[in-house]
Amino acid sequence: MIVADSECRAELKDYLRFAPGGVGDSGPGEQRESRARRGPRGPSAFIPVEEVLREGAESLEQHLGLEALMSSGRVDNLAVVMGLHPDYFTSFWRLHYLLLHTDGPLASSWRHYIAIMVSLSGPDTWRGGFVAAARHQCSYLVGSHMAEFLQTGGDPEWLLGLHRAPEKLRKLSEINKLLAHRPWLITKEHIQALLKTGEHTWSLAELIQALVLLTHCHSLSSFVFGCGILPEGDADGSPAPQAPTPPSEQSSPPSRDPLNNSGGFESARDVEALMERMQQLQESLLRDEGTSQEEMESRFELEKSESLLVTPSADILEPSPHPDMLCFVEDPTFGYEDFTRRGAQAPPTFRAQDYTWEDHGYSLIQRLYPEGGQLLDEKFQAAYSLTYNTIAMHSGVDTSVLRRAIWNYIHCVFGIRYDDYDYGEVNQLLERNLKVYIKTVACYPEKTTRRMYNLFWRHFRHSEKVHVNLLLLEARMQAALLYALRAITRYMT
Repeated sequence: MIVADSECRAELKDYLRFAPGGVGDSGPGEQRESRARRGPRGPSAFIPVEEVLREGAESLEQHLGLEALMSSGRVDNLAVVMGLHPDYFTSFWRLHYLLLHTDGPLASSWRHYIAIMVSLSGPDTWRGGFVAAARHQCSYLVGSHMAEFLQTGGDPEWLLGLHRAPEKLRKLSEINKLLAHRPWLITKEHIQALLKTGEHTWSLAELIQALVLLTHCHSLSSFVFGCGILPEGDADGSPAPQAPTPPSEQSSPPSRDPLNNSGGFESARDVEALMERMQQLQESLLRDEGTSQEEMESRFELEKSESLLVTPSADILEPSPHPDMLCFVEDPTFGYEDFTRRGAQAPPTFRAQDYTWEDHGYSLIQRLYPEGGQLLDEKFQAAYSLTYNTIAMHSGVDTSVLRRAIWNYIHCVFGIRYDDYDYGEVNQLLERNLKVYIKTVACYPEKTTRRMYNLFWRHFRHSEKVHVNLLLLEARMQAALLYALRAITRYMT
């Protein structure tokens, strides 16, 4: 994935040549010629390259540190965008490297094949895992893991489709599908089917590593789509082919205001109103103006029901899975279904207090996969607590109530309720456009569009929108893991 050796730094400086006043800034004519030759200029289809470079490239170069010694790859587009938040990126990279590149219960080639399955899970994904990436049609991840799979000694026959892989790997297909789209359906029987004695049985240690890798790659697919990460160019520098823009994207982009943000002064007033609501909520918490348990449960059920109405625009075309990806996906029509459905029996709500990450999930992983448990916990904490005490053009702001509302809303759409949280805060702090974006990126990331990205928080920095995607990545991963780990706990007891 990423390295910060001399080659890495050279690539960062190569990016910087295209930023105004960047390293080695060349004349306008030379820049135009170089850009024409290279195609898409930046790592993201949503974020202007100048914004990425101004806020992130130098920080990324300065913070990679020990990771420079860990492998010999190159800086990729995902790393450059995630590098807008280098403290989080360090935690992310340590777990990513552990899952895919260090010794563990599963062979390296198997891990990359599982990542492929993930990326092709849904209707496209990044370099996190092949099977996992497949469920979300994340071509960005699939291509990368195919190369890594072969480099680590994988059998090329397996790349012809899941039917060519060993039966033991194929048995992961069902739980991969559920983790990607409806993790609340996972039961101890699914765990038992994988662990029962037989010719193609999984050990508990192998299964834990596979489940962490699956959820890691699923959530990484969300980040790739949510931030509009573009494929890297070919080795010779030519750009990779780009997917056609959805019909809903053909309209002209929003106008820009004097602060170089879309939305104008009306959006600036929206920021002021949001800050006022945040302040009121914080003062209310300090006064300990408690709400009854019955009222908080009622507000959660209301938020859960309202999430049915938060869906992408109907004019967004369903992505067409590439034929080369379909061979890694069983039941390709299986996708996210609202936790609360009209006219259907909804599954019981997952009460977070009954099975928490801190008291239950973490301790289980620490026992079965200790090196991964600590890094997972650090990564969750890095995302949840990440703050610069800024919001749009304001500084010195306590953003804790806003970050908590985003995290808990993501868990809400996956059916997880916190008894001690007032879900009325979600409606006060999260505008509808932000809810549509969050639910799309978390539940059907392949439907994310540039217009969705542009419409929410129109007066905020791009790095703040990437921050939202970090919360999305981690909250989605933790939600799926909690369902899987609860099933393992029930199997073991």
